[in-house]
Amino acid sequence: MKLLRFGPLGSEKPGLLDADGKIRDLSGVVGDIADEVLSDSQLQALRQIDPASLPLVEDSPRIGACVGQVGKFVCIGLNYADHAAEAGMDLPQEPVVFFKATSAICGPDDEIEIPRTSVKSDWEVELGVVIGKHTKYVSVEDALSHVAGYCVVNDLSERDFQIHRSGQWVKGKSCDTFGPIGPWLVTRDEVPNPQDMAMYLEVNGHRYQDGSTRTMHFDVATVISHLSQFMSLQPGDVISTGTPPGVGMGQRPEVYLKPGDYMELGVEGLGVQKQKVVASD
Repeated sequence: MKLLRFGPLGSEKPGLLDADGKIRDLSGVVGDIADEVLSDSQLQALRQIDPASLPLVEDSPRIGACVGQVGKFVCIGLNYADHAAEAGMDLPQEPVVFFKATSAICGPDDEIEIPRTSVKSDWEVELGVVIGKHTKYVSVEDALSHVAGYCVVNDLSERDFQIHRSGQWVKGKSCDTFGPIGPWLVTRDEVPNPQDMAMYLEVNGHRYQDGSTRTMHFDVATVISHLSQFMSLQPGDVISTGTPPGVGMGQRPEVYLKPGDYMELGVEGLGVQKQKVVASD
Protein backbone atom coordinates (compact mmCIF):
# COMPACT_ATOMS: atom_id res chain seq x y z
CA MET A 1 0.00 0.00 0.00
CA LYS A 2 1.26 3.44 -0.95
CA LEU A 3 0.09 6.30 1.26
CA LEU A 4 0.73 9.97 0.64
CA ARG A 5 -0.29 13.49 1.59
CA PHE A 6 -1.38 16.08 -0.96
CA GLY A 7 -2.36 19.72 -1.05
CA PRO A 8 -0.88 23.08 -0.02
CA LEU A 9 1.98 23.18 2.48
CA GLY A 10 0.55 22.96 5.98
CA SER A 11 -2.89 21.87 4.76
CA GLU A 12 -2.14 18.46 3.29
CA LYS A 13 -4.82 15.80 3.09
CA PRO A 14 -4.20 12.04 3.42
CA GLY A 15 -4.33 9.98 0.28
CA LEU A 16 -3.78 6.55 -1.18
CA LEU A 17 -2.22 5.68 -4.53
CA ASP A 18 -4.39 3.19 -6.41
CA ALA A 19 -3.26 0.46 -8.80
CA ASP A 20 -3.50 2.87 -11.74
CA GLY A 21 -1.23 5.42 -10.08
CA LYS A 22 -4.12 7.77 -9.29
CA ILE A 23 -4.57 9.54 -5.96
CA ARG A 24 -7.57 8.65 -3.85
CA ASP A 25 -8.70 10.97 -1.05
CA LEU A 26 -8.55 9.35 2.40
CA SER A 27 -9.65 12.43 4.35
CA GLY A 28 -13.10 10.96 4.93
CA VAL A 29 -11.50 7.97 6.62
CA VAL A 30 -8.48 9.32 8.55
CA GLY A 31 -7.33 12.78 9.52
CA ASP A 32 -3.69 12.41 8.46
CA ILE A 33 -0.96 9.88 7.69
CA ALA A 34 0.37 10.20 11.22
CA ASP A 35 0.28 8.96 14.78
CA GLU A 36 -1.98 5.92 15.39
CA VAL A 37 -2.91 5.70 11.69
CA LEU A 38 0.57 4.17 11.29
CA SER A 39 -0.20 1.24 13.61
CA ASP A 40 -0.46 -2.27 12.22
CA SER A 41 -4.19 -2.47 12.98
CA GLN A 42 -5.10 0.80 11.29
CA LEU A 43 -2.92 0.12 8.28
CA GLN A 44 -4.64 -3.24 7.94
CA ALA A 45 -8.02 -1.51 8.10
CA LEU A 46 -6.95 0.81 5.28
CA ARG A 47 -5.94 -2.20 3.18
CA GLN A 48 -9.50 -3.49 3.40
CA ILE A 49 -10.88 -0.38 1.68
CA ASP A 50 -11.63 -0.63 -2.02
CA PRO A 51 -9.69 2.30 -3.52
CA ALA A 52 -12.42 2.75 -6.11
CA SER A 53 -14.81 3.67 -3.29
CA LEU A 54 -12.66 6.68 -2.37
CA PRO A 55 -12.98 10.08 -4.10
CA LEU A 56 -10.61 10.47 -7.03
CA VAL A 57 -8.27 13.46 -6.77
CA GLU A 58 -8.37 15.35 -10.05
CA ASP A 59 -5.51 17.20 -11.72
CA SER A 60 -2.00 17.02 -10.26
CA PRO A 61 -1.91 18.44 -6.75
CA ARG A 62 1.24 19.26 -4.84
CA ILE A 63 2.55 16.21 -3.00
CA GLY A 64 3.60 16.84 0.58
CA ALA A 65 5.84 14.87 2.89
CA CYS A 66 4.37 11.37 3.09
CA VAL A 67 4.07 11.41 6.89
CA GLY A 68 2.74 14.21 9.09
CA GLN A 69 3.35 15.32 12.66
CA VAL A 70 6.92 14.01 12.66
CA GLY A 71 8.25 14.07 16.20
CA LYS A 72 11.87 13.14 15.49
CA PHE A 73 13.92 13.20 12.30
CA VAL A 74 16.87 10.96 13.14
CA CYS A 75 19.75 10.39 10.73
CA ILE A 76 22.59 7.89 10.54
CA GLY A 77 25.99 9.06 9.28
CA LEU A 78 28.73 7.13 7.50
CA ASN A 79 26.50 4.09 7.16
CA TYR A 80 27.62 2.89 3.73
CA ALA A 81 31.02 1.26 3.41
CA ASP A 82 31.63 2.75 -0.03
CA HIS A 83 30.55 6.25 1.09
CA ALA A 84 32.88 6.14 4.11
CA ALA A 85 35.71 5.20 1.77
CA GLU A 86 34.77 8.11 -0.50
CA ALA A 87 34.90 10.46 2.50
CA GLY A 88 38.24 9.04 3.61
CA MET A 89 36.82 8.05 7.00
CA ASP A 90 36.88 4.80 8.95
CA LEU A 91 33.66 2.88 9.40
CA PRO A 92 32.22 3.58 12.87
CA GLN A 93 32.09 0.96 15.61
CA GLU A 94 28.42 1.78 16.22
CA PRO A 95 25.90 3.96 14.34
CA VAL A 96 26.70 7.67 14.10
CA VAL A 97 23.50 9.46 15.12
CA PHE A 98 22.46 13.04 14.44
CA PHE A 99 19.21 14.94 14.02
CA LYS A 100 17.65 17.15 11.39
CA ALA A 101 15.22 19.81 12.55
CA THR A 102 11.66 18.85 11.62
CA SER A 103 11.29 22.35 10.11
CA ALA A 104 13.55 21.08 7.29
CA ILE A 105 10.82 18.68 6.13
CA CYS A 106 9.15 19.45 2.80
CA GLY A 107 7.45 17.68 -0.07
CA PRO A 108 9.36 15.47 -2.51
CA ASP A 109 9.04 17.89 -5.42
CA ASP A 110 9.18 21.19 -3.54
CA GLU A 111 11.88 23.69 -4.44
CA ILE A 112 15.13 23.33 -2.50
CA GLU A 113 16.46 26.59 -1.05
CA ILE A 114 20.18 27.24 -0.92
CA PRO A 115 20.67 29.00 2.43
CA ARG A 116 22.24 32.42 2.74
CA THR A 117 26.07 32.28 2.96
CA SER A 118 26.06 28.67 1.74
CA VAL A 119 29.11 27.62 -0.25
CA LYS A 120 28.81 23.82 -0.10
CA SER A 121 25.18 22.64 -0.35
CA ASP A 122 25.19 18.93 -1.13
CA TRP A 123 22.82 16.03 -1.83
CA GLU A 124 22.32 12.56 -0.29
CA VAL A 125 19.73 10.02 -1.48
CA GLU A 126 18.68 7.83 1.46
CA LEU A 127 16.26 5.11 2.48
CA GLY A 128 13.82 6.57 5.00
CA VAL A 129 12.16 4.44 7.68
CA VAL A 130 8.89 5.52 9.34
CA ILE A 131 8.19 4.07 12.78
CA GLY A 132 4.69 2.68 13.34
CA LYS A 133 4.49 2.04 17.07
CA HIS A 134 6.14 2.86 20.38
CA THR A 135 9.63 1.39 20.26
CA LYS A 136 11.91 1.07 23.28
CA TYR A 137 14.70 -1.45 23.90
CA VAL A 138 13.62 -3.47 20.89
CA SER A 139 15.76 -6.41 19.76
CA VAL A 140 17.29 -6.60 16.31
CA GLU A 141 15.07 -9.62 15.63
CA ASP A 142 11.86 -7.68 16.39
CA ALA A 143 12.90 -4.26 15.09
CA LEU A 144 11.38 -4.43 11.60
CA SER A 145 7.96 -5.22 13.06
CA HIS A 146 8.00 -1.68 14.46
CA VAL A 147 8.26 -0.16 10.96
CA ALA A 148 5.13 1.31 9.38
CA GLY A 149 6.80 1.77 6.02
CA TYR A 150 9.63 3.13 3.92
CA CYS A 151 10.17 6.25 1.82
CA VAL A 152 12.73 8.27 -0.11
CA VAL A 153 14.66 10.98 1.74
CA ASN A 154 17.07 13.55 0.33
CA ASP A 155 19.34 14.35 3.29
CA LEU A 156 20.53 17.69 1.95
CA SER A 157 23.62 19.00 3.72
CA GLU A 158 25.57 22.25 3.82
CA ARG A 159 29.07 20.87 4.26
CA ASP A 160 30.71 24.11 5.37
CA PHE A 161 28.08 24.58 8.09
CA GLN A 162 28.33 20.88 8.99
CA ILE A 163 32.10 20.56 9.23
CA HIS A 164 33.56 24.01 9.88
CA ARG A 165 30.97 25.94 11.86
CA SER A 166 31.58 24.18 15.20
CA GLY A 167 29.28 21.90 17.15
CA GLN A 168 27.19 19.03 15.86
CA TRP A 169 26.31 18.22 12.24
CA VAL A 170 22.79 19.53 12.84
CA LYS A 171 23.77 23.03 11.67
CA GLY A 172 24.52 21.78 8.18
CA LYS A 173 21.54 19.42 8.04
CA SER A 174 18.58 21.50 9.22
CA CYS A 175 18.18 24.38 6.77
CA ASP A 176 14.63 24.93 5.52
CA THR A 177 13.73 22.48 2.69
CA PHE A 178 16.73 20.24 3.49
CA GLY A 179 14.46 17.27 4.30
CA PRO A 180 12.25 16.22 1.36
CA ILE A 181 10.33 13.06 2.30
CA GLY A 182 8.24 10.94 -0.07
CA PRO A 183 6.46 10.85 -2.47
CA TRP A 184 4.88 7.78 -0.85
CA LEU A 185 4.99 5.89 2.39
CA VAL A 186 5.22 2.31 1.16
CA THR A 187 4.02 -0.04 3.89
CA ARG A 188 6.51 -2.64 5.05
CA ASP A 189 4.57 -5.57 3.60
CA GLU A 190 5.56 -4.28 0.15
CA VAL A 191 9.27 -4.09 1.07
CA PRO A 192 10.30 -7.69 1.76
CA ASN A 193 14.01 -6.84 2.07
CA PRO A 194 15.09 -3.27 2.86
CA GLN A 195 18.69 -4.40 2.42
CA ASP A 196 18.37 -4.98 -1.33
CA MET A 197 17.08 -1.73 -2.83
CA ALA A 198 18.74 0.18 -5.64
CA MET A 199 18.98 3.96 -5.26
CA TYR A 200 20.18 6.84 -7.39
CA LEU A 201 20.51 10.61 -7.58
CA GLU A 202 21.07 12.85 -10.59
CA VAL A 203 21.88 16.55 -10.83
CA ASN A 204 21.09 18.23 -14.15
CA GLY A 205 20.77 14.82 -15.76
CA HIS A 206 24.17 13.55 -14.57
CA ARG A 207 24.02 10.51 -12.34
CA TYR A 208 26.22 11.06 -9.31
CA GLN A 209 24.84 8.41 -6.96
CA ASP A 210 24.09 4.88 -8.15
CA GLY A 211 24.09 2.54 -5.19
CA SER A 212 22.20 -0.01 -3.16
CA THR A 213 21.17 -0.57 0.43
CA ARG A 214 23.20 -3.78 0.19
CA THR A 215 26.32 -1.78 1.12
CA MET A 216 24.89 -0.46 4.41
CA HIS A 217 27.32 -0.94 7.28
CA PHE A 218 24.53 -1.23 9.89
CA ASP A 219 21.29 -2.65 8.49
CA VAL A 220 17.87 -1.15 9.16
CA ALA A 221 17.01 -3.56 11.98
CA THR A 222 20.30 -2.86 13.73
CA VAL A 223 19.81 0.88 13.42
CA ILE A 224 16.30 0.76 14.92
CA SER A 225 17.39 -1.49 17.77
CA HIS A 226 20.41 0.71 18.49
CA LEU A 227 18.42 3.93 18.57
CA SER A 228 15.82 2.36 20.86
CA GLN A 229 18.49 1.78 23.50
CA PHE A 230 18.95 5.54 23.87
CA MET A 231 15.52 7.00 23.14
CA SER A 232 12.00 5.75 22.63
CA LEU A 233 10.78 5.99 19.06
CA GLN A 234 7.20 7.03 18.42
CA PRO A 235 4.73 6.57 15.53
CA GLY A 236 5.69 8.95 12.75
CA ASP A 237 9.35 9.31 13.71
CA VAL A 238 11.53 9.23 10.60
CA ILE A 239 14.94 7.59 10.41
CA SER A 240 17.17 8.43 7.45
CA THR A 241 19.61 5.55 7.16
CA GLY A 242 22.65 6.92 5.30
CA THR A 243 23.78 7.45 1.73
CA PRO A 244 25.87 5.59 -0.85
CA PRO A 245 28.86 7.22 -2.58
CA GLY A 246 28.57 9.98 -5.13
CA VAL A 247 27.86 13.05 -3.00
CA GLY A 248 29.16 16.40 -4.19
CA MET A 249 31.81 16.54 -1.49
CA GLY A 250 33.27 13.30 -2.85
CA GLN A 251 33.77 14.57 -6.40
CA ARG A 252 37.18 15.69 -7.65
CA PRO A 253 36.91 18.61 -7.97
CA GLU A 254 34.05 18.97 -5.47
CA VAL A 255 30.64 19.84 -6.94
CA TYR A 256 27.88 21.64 -5.03
CA LEU A 257 24.34 22.75 -5.71
CA LYS A 258 23.54 26.18 -7.08
CA PRO A 259 20.32 27.99 -7.97
CA GLY A 260 18.91 26.68 -11.24
CA ASP A 261 20.11 23.11 -10.71
CA TYR A 262 17.64 20.25 -10.97
CA MET A 263 17.74 17.02 -8.96
CA GLU A 264 16.06 13.70 -9.52
CA LEU A 265 16.43 10.85 -7.05
CA GLY A 266 14.74 7.60 -6.11
CA VAL A 267 14.86 4.34 -4.20
CA GLU A 268 13.64 1.15 -5.84
CA GLY A 269 9.92 0.67 -5.28
CA LEU A 270 9.52 3.87 -3.27
CA GLY A 271 9.04 6.48 -5.98
CA VAL A 272 10.99 9.44 -7.31
CA GLN A 273 11.66 12.99 -6.13
CA LYS A 274 12.22 15.89 -8.56
CA GLN A 275 13.49 19.19 -7.21
CA LYS A 276 14.52 22.56 -8.57
CA VAL A 277 17.19 24.43 -6.61
CA VAL A 278 16.57 28.10 -5.82
CA ALA A 279 18.20 30.80 -3.73
CA SER A 280 16.76 31.35 -0.26
CA ASP A 281 14.82 34.57 0.32
